[in-house]
Amino acid sequence: MCGIVGVVSNAPVNQLIYDALLLLQHRGQDAAGIVTQLERKFFMHKAKGMVRDVFRTRNMRGLPGTVGLGQVRYPTAGNAYSEEEAQPFYVNAPFGLVLVHNGNLTNAKEQRSELFLTDHRHTNTESDSEVLLNVFAHELERSTRGVPLQPEEVFAAVRAVHKRVKGSYAVISMIAGHGLLAFRDPHGIRPLCLGRSADGSWMVASESVALEGSGFVFERNVDPGEAVFIDVRGELHARQCAENPKLHPCIFEFVYLARPDSVLDGVSVYQARLNLGEALAKRVVSTVPPNEIDVVIPIPESSRPSATQLAHLLGIPYREGFVKNRYVGRTFIMPGQGVRKKSVRQKLNVIGSEFKGRNVLLVDDSIVRGTTSREIVQMARDAGARKVYLASAAPPVRYPNVYGIDMPTSTELVAANRTIEEVRQVIGCDALIYQDVEGMKQAIGSLNRKLDGFDASCFDGIYVTGDISADDIVKINEARVGQEEPFAEEDNSRLALPNTQDA
Repeated sequence: MCGIVGVVSNAPVNQLIYDALLLLQHRGQDAAGIVTQLERKFFMHKAKGMVRDVFRTRNMRGLPGTVGLGQVRYPTAGNAYSEEEAQPFYVNAPFGLVLVHNGNLTNAKEQRSELFLTDHRHTNTESDSEVLLNVFAHELERSTRGVPLQPEEVFAAVRAVHKRVKGSYAVISMIAGHGLLAFRDPHGIRPLCLGRSADGSWMVASESVALEGSGFVFERNVDPGEAVFIDVRGELHARQCAENPKLHPCIFEFVYLARPDSVLDGVSVYQARLNLGEALAKRVVSTVPPNEIDVVIPIPESSRPSATQLAHLLGIPYREGFVKNRYVGRTFIMPGQGVRKKSVRQKLNVIGSEFKGRNVLLVDDSIVRGTTSREIVQMARDAGARKVYLASAAPPVRYPNVYGIDMPTSTELVAANRTIEEVRQVIGCDALIYQDVEGMKQAIGSLNRKLDGFDASCFDGIYVTGDISADDIVKINEARVGQEEPFAEEDNSRLALPNTQDA
């Protein structure tokens, strides 16, 4: 999961891209990069770290031009500690290309071999994004050989990319002297949307919040399999480049990843989380009588909409029982177990009066490893709670994610190969209530009937690209970010995704 943005304007774009990346910071905190184009020359700056730390005044002055793109990186494959794997990536032929990518290729290893043996192209990192760039570069060179570049040649190259690569990919690329290209995989697993400003500038970004917060008006989503090419004159050309596109967005975007003020593929993320709370309320009633619950308390931050709706429907008081320290580094999004090792008590502190002598229902967005859930339940008990119930707005996470979320292997997932009762015993709560898979899909899918379905593979084990076997998962897990820093310690913290409401 990364955040990407591209801008075509008649004025300098460096500040626009910087501001948009700040709005997408929740999608990646490992590295950030911007590249701009002035005439036919690219200007690039990228480094590890948060957007505010990577870009200083001197860096911004070195990014002239009216076309550009940027990325905030959250590594899921390759080497998380390599500066070389920060994006954007660049190749000088054909034309000069730069690219940013959100997603994860499931056949990167095969494509890397084909690039070397057949296409005679060199990749210098372990990043699947560099593979994707070189595949696109090779296909663009083939489609434009002996002819000037026109939109149709660009679309022909994207069609060839769709036939070669598999997995999830939302892509923004610049072609030196020609324009900006954006395209999305045939299943639309990762989000991408398009907006325009009053002065005619165009922006493409991972989430609508980046458009709106930068003064752009949302126009539409980039469809699955579609390519959008904005030439240097600011004219937009669009073409469906996939043979059988289907809209199967990643359901975890709505559960946790995206900001609540974004709208993805016609679905309000905030409303989706309210609906999840409504569906979860029905599950709670079937497990714990509401009269045995004194208070509903969310585990910050993104579970709040679900917890609010649940409490409202059950007629139970909603209270804030945890205060989050916003200045402790986030956990899941940091690469490597050594960085992940942070006590939950560094990040959360209890308001004791909300727990003492009460039966409390804690609501979380999801439960992955279960280590944080166990510690939070214990914190509630230490604060004097009589009973501690735990409800998850998402179903049990039982399978690895291969499409760009750094989920752990099955052996690390608390719900893998365990019954709900066994998970409850591991976590130590008095009752454990999960959302069910169909209830989750219905709660979110009802908000846009045009959705063909979801990628819910980490919940149901169904991989929408149809090319994933048990052996493939083993290979992909070998490539996921797991190369630990020296002396990395065993994980002792919640495998939690970035706090979307802090960003």
